[in-house]
Amino acid sequence: MQRQEAIKQLMQQNIIVAVGCTEPVAVALCVAKAKETLAQEVETIELQLSKNIIKNAMGVGIPGTGMIGLPIAVAIAVVCGKSDKELEVLCEGKDHLDEAKKWLDSHHIEVKAKDTEEKLYIECICKGKTSTSQAVIAGTHTNFIHIQRDDQIIFHKDLEKKQEGADKDNVLDTITAKEIYDYATTEPLSNISWIWETVTLNDACSEAGLEGKYGLQIGKTLFNDADKSIRKEIIGRTCAASDARMDGITMPIYSNSGSGNQGITCTLPVYHFGQSVGASKETITRALVLSHLMSIYIKSKIGRLSALCGAVNASMGVSAGLVYLSGGSFEQITYAIKNMINTITGIVCDGAKPSCALKISASLNSAFDSLDLAMKNIVVDTTDGISEKDIDRSINSMGNIGRYAMDETDNMILEIMTHKQ
Repeated sequence: MQRQEAIKQLMQQNIIVAVGCTEPVAVALCVAKAKETLAQEVETIELQLSKNIIKNAMGVGIPGTGMIGLPIAVAIAVVCGKSDKELEVLCEGKDHLDEAKKWLDSHHIEVKAKDTEEKLYIECICKGKTSTSQAVIAGTHTNFIHIQRDDQIIFHKDLEKKQEGADKDNVLDTITAKEIYDYATTEPLSNISWIWETVTLNDACSEAGLEGKYGLQIGKTLFNDADKSIRKEIIGRTCAASDARMDGITMPIYSNSGSGNQGITCTLPVYHFGQSVGASKETITRALVLSHLMSIYIKSKIGRLSALCGAVNASMGVSAGLVYLSGGSFEQITYAIKNMINTITGIVCDGAKPSCALKISASLNSAFDSLDLAMKNIVVDTTDGISEKDIDRSINSMGNIGRYAMDETDNMILEIMTHKQ
């Protein structure tokens, strides 16, 4: 029972409500905390950010503003942000937009790249007339590791560095794909029914996106295609939610592993496919848990922020849910994931922006292809590429590519993005 509770807590820690893209939102959260700690009017702000944070905050819409990028997110955090709202810190921005724009016009924000190996690092220094405050988030989007006012350290903790085999009490260090499957398929329904909350919020965002007012209108275009199949309709619904979110809609959604797009992707295809095949609510519930939890597991191998697109792990979680909804076995689920590992590993993350929906579309098409193959017991050979006989070793190998091997790719992506002509 203790293990099941730990898995439930793992899910609830990683599947949380967010308003807006989580990287600029996390920066705004850090600013809000530093502002509150300063306890006087903020005159200047200095941000020191890891390159992954900079990359993901450059081109994405900020909720309710019609603007993109960090400056307006920072300004909203200063004028109305409350740190206790965590990833909903920008939810009141629309009502304070004029005030935020005025603050932005009359104050200075300096953004610097932090020389750090930590891929998710946010440091905010607020200066007032007589005091200076500092807040630092690292590791995950809401994880404060340092808060200080002048020389007074209010809070500090060392950032935990994951060492292989170091912490056997951490469920992510010991969980396996089979344990995830067993939990999703056998856990009492009363312990996992909360996952339906993700459907309620994320599907509402999808419906708004289908109106076609947001982003590149990828979802609406696919959904309204004259040659529409069930697959295209489901992918269209999912992309529509991403269209809306990346363009700054103010609606809350459930995120997964710190990403709204990953939360959307893990939820909507599984829910709508379950509806299309007439699955029971219990079966869809278990498929949703399988999708979300498998994505969390795979993402833990890749790292919270990476040069590898989050649609990769999310759509692999989806493939597990689709196979389960189709009556497939655990072995067939591993076939689907292995087929995807040999298909979409390497899709790069070049920042959060409206065209993220295109990568979701490509990844979900791979999930549906892999579903069809797996149900026919077709799987890549163990001699092919990075796939191995063992599913967990295969996932770990892909994770190593995203976590370590693509670091130089990450540097080149940011170089390109910051030197466009």
